Amino acid sequence: MPDSKTAETMARAFARAGYTGEELGRLHEIGVWLSRTRGAVPPLIGKSGVALYAATHGFAEKDQSEQRARVDAVAAGAAAVSHLCVANDLSLNVFDLALDLPSSDMRRDASLDERACAATIAFGMEATAEGVDLLCVGALGSQATVVASAMLLALLKGEVGQLNEPDRDVVSQALSFHADHLTDPLEVLRRLGGRDMAALTGAILAARAQNIPVILDGLPALAAAAVLYKLAPHAICHCILADCHSPFEKWAAQQVELQPLLELRIAREAGCAGAVAAGLVKSAAALAGGVAEVARRLG
Repeated sequence: MPDSKTAETMARAFARAGYTGEELGRLHEIGVWLSRTRGAVPPLIGKSGVALYAATHGFAEKDQSEQRARVDAVAAGAAAVSHLCVANDLSLNVFDLALDLPSSDMRRDASLDERACAATIAFGMEATAEGVDLLCVGALGSQATVVASAMLLALLKGEVGQLNEPDRDVVSQALSFHADHLTDPLEVLRRLGGRDMAALTGAILAARAQNIPVILDGLPALAAAAVLYKLAPHAICHCILADCHSPFEKWAAQQVELQPLLELRIAREAGCAGAVAAGLVKSAAALAGGVAEVARRLG
């Protein structure tokens, strides 16, 4: 559980060191958030990593080869996120969620049955198995963005007109087909989400249970967080949003009370904004450590 006492202690340390106002901007806010999430002052961040999930969806089977190429590029260290992870000392894992077996077409059926959805949530929880102190999560491919858009509209009561033109038809058909079954956030995940979204939800949930701060990268990660937010708003208090690149994403972020750290306008390269944001969060943790030491010396 988030620790309000450690957050208060960290805030007092900042004040004791002379930072009582807006001198440090959001670095102060991140430092206090890290202490609250980690339950420690200072909030030390050691091993950090990026977890990316890749799946295919029944409404876009022709894109399977492109998705495989994306996974191979990340695995080979050739993707943009690979270089940014090296620069920021982050481990990088890409999870192939049965690329050759697309989830059902959400326009005509539930993406996953209950057993498959539960099993994939459980698999996603393995993202924390390496014992990281900071985790960035995201999903590969444009298919994930489409299903995330459908989920966010269902969860947050948005309008299809908010989406870009190419995605509206698929999303509209899916929302119409499942219209009578979208009041339960977990049912929204099962019917619209697919394996990548279920795994993301599991990863965020596992991190919450282990007091691990999470950086959400991209619309899919935001949609997975929205599932948990609709179940209980405090379920994503350990999350921070890396970036927003579209008016729809900014609207969704506001609905779940998240403010993006960056404004890089990265639209398609999964993990990149998260990797850059991780460097910023690690800097805030180091700053909080220094501030805590200064406050200790001052007594």
